[in-house]
Amino acid sequence: MQFILNHLYLLLAISFGVVSQLIIKWQMSAFSFDDYETWQDKLTLAFSMFLNPYIIISLILTLLAGVTWMIAMTKFEISYAYPFTLLGLVLVTIFSVVFFGESVNTYKLSGIVLIVLGIVVISKGI
Repeated sequence: MQFILNHLYLLLAISFGVVSQLIIKWQMSAFSFDDYETWQDKLTLAFSMFLNPYIIISLILTLLAGVTWMIAMTKFEISYAYPFTLLGLVLVTIFSVVFFGESVNTYKLSGIVLIVLGIVVISKGI
């Protein structure tokens, strides 16, 4: 049971980070810094984004990712836990295709397969 609970901290840290990144992408896709001429306008836009409730939620999720990661660091060796963070890359890639219509090619798919295989190999070393 403790094994599952310890891995739950890793899963939560990764999940919070992934959801945070997806929210930021979703909200930022409505903006373009190129549409603003002056640095003052760009700074105003940047600061106004911090008032967006979804951006605030994403920042809170990022904080929660950090907290759960710190807890996970008390449970695992970093050489074991850190490779699991790459699952965030895998999930963000998959969800970006599903939700944002981003492209995926053979190289990305091959990279995802290699990452997952690497995590499986490393996880056997526990």
